[in-house]
Amino acid sequence: MKKVGIIGGSGFIGSYNTQKFLNEGYNVKVSTTDISKKEKYEHLLSLKNAEHLQIVQLDVENKTALIDFLHGCEIVIHGGTPFQLDVKNPQTELFDPTIKGTENFLEAIQQTAGIEKIVFIASVAAYNTNFPMLPGNKTEDEQFNENDVPFMSEQSHPYGQAKFIANQTVNKFIADNANLGFEITSVSPVGVMGKSLSSRQDSTSTGIQFLFKNKIAPNPFFQMFYDNDIYFALVDVKDVAEAIYKAATTQNIHGKNYLLSSESYRVSDITSMLNNQIPTGNPKVFYSSDLAKKDLDISFKPAAVPLNSYSS
Repeated sequence: MKKVGIIGGSGFIGSYNTQKFLNEGYNVKVSTTDISKKEKYEHLLSLKNAEHLQIVQLDVENKTALIDFLHGCEIVIHGGTPFQLDVKNPQTELFDPTIKGTENFLEAIQQTAGIEKIVFIASVAAYNTNFPMLPGNKTEDEQFNENDVPFMSEQSHPYGQAKFIANQTVNKFIADNANLGFEITSVSPVGVMGKSLSSRQDSTSTGIQFLFKNKIAPNPFFQMFYDNDIYFALVDVKDVAEAIYKAATTQNIHGKNYLLSSESYRVSDITSMLNNQIPTGNPKVFYSSDLAKKDLDISFKPAAVPLNSYSS
């Protein structure tokens, strides 16, 4: 049995990654930031094939600990960067763990034998730091794909900026190291929706769905979504996990970063679907997932599927 290491494997997306690889017959090593906080990962222990699951504590800013975590893994999924919208100190809460953590990880994988594939869970912010707003050079009637020039603004939310810089760091590493001996692939999902595998209350993705469902605006940033009834691009968390698995097990896709998106709906229609009502408007497809569909042989469920499952 091959071993996969999943950094951040107990989070919203990470839990589905852990489930997928366990179902596919892998030994799975999952990191957690604090092993004493069992509520963060105990839901994984009831998954099918959990006897092949190992959970270890890891600080992604500790390079020695990273090297120890990577030992014995043929595949590594890096999804351990924080997804936070409300931050008091962007440097310590977002930029350091996201960018320095990525830099440490890239150094660590060069010192680890036996790795065959790395998959980074990036973000649509790697292409557009303004998400969920449109990039400055596009209209809602256009499509954006991997060949478009990425849009970065220092006025964007710090999370988007951190993910953009981390992705640029990965791209530079790939360009500077032509003979790695393993492949690096990234995936960049839009707004990830669906039902959490855990009962944790700290998931930003779950929190966003709760806010939309109940029309709650915790800050002016969210209020602007309602005031302008913006289009918000969505993707099912199960489809994201499937794409990550395919990226990890598909050869000859080194250096690619796949946009993962289904449909974009106005926020008012997202609220309706989260309350199991029929949307009044029609969806758009702003972020093209054609490359992922082609290379990874994956299809994306309509946005209503994960939104309806959130309340089920």
